Amino acid sequence: MDFEELYHRHFRDVYSFAYALSRNETIAEEITQETFFKALRSIDSFKGHCKMTVWLCQIAKNTYFTYESGQKRFARHRVPERAGAEDVEDAVLNKDDAFRIHQALHRLHEPYKEVFTLRVFGELSFAQIAQLFEKSESWARVTFYRAKQHIRNALKEESPQ
Repeated sequence: MDFEELYHRHFRDVYSFAYALSRNETIAEEITQETFFKALRSIDSFKGHCKMTVWLCQIAKNTYFTYESGQKRFARHRVPERAGAEDVEDAVLNKDDAFRIHQALHRLHEPYKEVFTLRVFGELSFAQIAQLFEKSESWARVTFYRAKQHIRNALKEESPQ
């Protein structure tokens, strides 16, 4: 199947999926276009273990979440810094909290340290992290969650109550 045929055959499904995620026509169009661009670049990695539509929608989902993550980071940079941010990822943006987080991160054991660093500072998707470690995407999500928990606990122990 050539790219044009792939695009025409699956465009509506991918667009509908992207629209269901974003609830915005413009964003859905951008996500759909980016999805097909990524699919074209990595078509050799499609092994046929699932339907083409499933593979494309997985790419669309990851593209959408990357887009959303970028929008949140952009919005956070425009807001004044907040002391004592609740979430570890938000706290990284606050210079006072960032050093404390880096200290806690420095004390973390592997693979938690590297997974957290790749996700927060490297802005990699869970799929990309899983690929680097040759593990599942679920493993990457759980490892990241546990790393955040370790850092939260370290910050709680450190702060006066």
